[in-house]
Amino acid sequence: MQLSHKQFEKEARLAMAVKLFEMKKLSSGMAANLAQTDRVSFLLSLSDYSVNMINYEAEELLEDINNA
Repeated sequence: MQLSHKQFEKEARLAMAVKLFEMKKLSSGMAANLAQTDRVSFLLSLSDYSVNMINYEAEELLEDINNA
């Protein structure tokens, strides 16, 4: 990898934030904060890691629909 220390740190923070968001350990806002970016930019970067913005299990989605 031809990255400077600063670039590597930025990419590592983003990758860690994406993974924790995918594992449902962090909200998108908290993950964006960890990645040191705004929430919209964080959410848009998820596709680079093949992670969905909305990560609901079928049961959770049905529960939300029923509670709406």
